[in-house]
Amino acid sequence: MEGIEVIPIKQKDVKDAYVIDGFPSVGLVGSIAANYLVSYLDLELIAVMDATSFPALSLIREGIPNNPVRVYGGEIGENKVDKLVVFVSEFQPPTDLVKPLASIIMDWVEFNRCKMVISPEGMVIPPREEGEAEISSIELGKIYGVGSTPRASRILNEHGIEKFDTGIIMGLAGVLLNEGVKRDFDVVALLSWAHVEYPDARAAAACISSIDNILLHTELDAKPLIGEAELIENQLKEIYADAGKQQEISKSKSIMYG
Repeated sequence: MEGIEVIPIKQKDVKDAYVIDGFPSVGLVGSIAANYLVSYLDLELIAVMDATSFPALSLIREGIPNNPVRVYGGEIGENKVDKLVVFVSEFQPPTDLVKPLASIIMDWVEFNRCKMVISPEGMVIPPREEGEAEISSIELGKIYGVGSTPRASRILNEHGIEKFDTGIIMGLAGVLLNEGVKRDFDVVALLSWAHVEYPDARAAAACISSIDNILLHTELDAKPLIGEAELIENQLKEIYADAGKQQEISKSKSIMYG
């Protein structure tokens, strides 16, 4: 489908795993949360996703080349009871690839008999009207949730995650929810208010706290992410700035030689 492949790197049993969608969203909430989970839980690279229309680049970190879309996994928790899989990307897929990408992810999840898909997603903080008070820090840290099945909705309710009642969820998170409805598979979108102007690590930390509530046997500590928020935000700004420069160079070469 659309030339998208999931290419295995390391054999790993991911049956009954929780699967995190770590593609970019408002404030890069999904990417930040996913990268933090991979680092915090020391997950292994188990696969990469590739397609002819994915960015033609390698993301270099500590001298190691990284595919634009990576899949990490591992057993987590004190007794290694839980399993987690994290799809990670720092780059927004083209609009025409979002639906086939969601289908490929769900095909992979079902084939490997995973338990649930969790999609951390940012919501744009609404602009203030003149004289209107800013959203409080308590409200900014609040998480809303949507489940694709009655089971998923019950899980949200059991963990005190307020239902997102009316609105639109764009992009991959929205399509994954629709796929979950069609397939009767548990997909949960966790929605956090996020700044659209810059990578919002604080919003990602709020989502991780809710993921912590959903996981059965593993404790996640989002405090380091909050403490490192400024550093993470600056690093991601640099990555996006470099990617923008490379795109401009590619465009200029196409004009020169096209």
